[in-house]
Amino acid sequence: LSLPTETREVLGEGVEGRVAGRLVRVGGKGFVAAGMADAERALLTAAVPAGALTVALAVDGTFAGLVLMRDALRPDVAGTLARLRTLGVTRIVLATGDRRDVALAITQSLGLDEIAADLVPEDKIALVRREKQRAPVMMVGDGVNDAPALVAADLGIAMGAKGAAASAEASDVILLRDSLDGLVEAMAIGQRSRRIALQSVTVGIGLSGMGMVAAALGYLPPVQGALLQEAIDVAVILNALRALRPG
Repeated sequence: LSLPTETREVLGEGVEGRVAGRLVRVGGKGFVAAGMADAERALLTAAVPAGALTVALAVDGTFAGLVLMRDALRPDVAGTLARLRTLGVTRIVLATGDRRDVALAITQSLGLDEIAADLVPEDKIALVRREKQRAPVMMVGDGVNDAPALVAADLGIAMGAKGAAASAEASDVILLRDSLDGLVEAMAIGQRSRRIALQSVTVGIGLSGMGMVAAALGYLPPVQGALLQEAIDVAVILNALRALRPG
């Protein structure tokens, strides 16, 4: 096969280039139709099975065909979303560049709060900014088109095992396993660590305050007070080390 030349990518839309001297466009119907005559564009309206993804192909402005693909949910998605809600996630929104009928067919059993489809990268950024007006936003993605939204979110998480390098570079956290279970595990670890840290700080300050009051009233001599403070510090450190053990 001849290697393509003069290639150009339109983010979220498609790619074009010359192969053996012929202009080839591959991508969404709108992107491919832009370089076609009206008579050829009519061919793009061919019936597509419900839930199927469509990739259009044109050569020198002539319709060449449609490639139909069908996405499947990761087997762990439903359970992961349920566990996320138990960890305090109150709103889950799907942001996808796929057609709305495709997104609905795939996710109808997940109980999502909103499905935003037919999105280009700029739309995903706008969606993240809108959701940030409600509450802090965590964005999970694995594609090139997700990278800008990962940056815009309060916390960007990339699926690093099979995801695009651009999304990994734009994220705050990279999940090295190709499974959403790691997201739940990371949230659980973070919440437990924060809980232990707050507990250690609160108990440490409380005991130190009680010691200072006792010393000020003359009930605690300086030497005993110093030893007590050291004991409090050691107890707080040992309590904080609980975060290193599995919860």
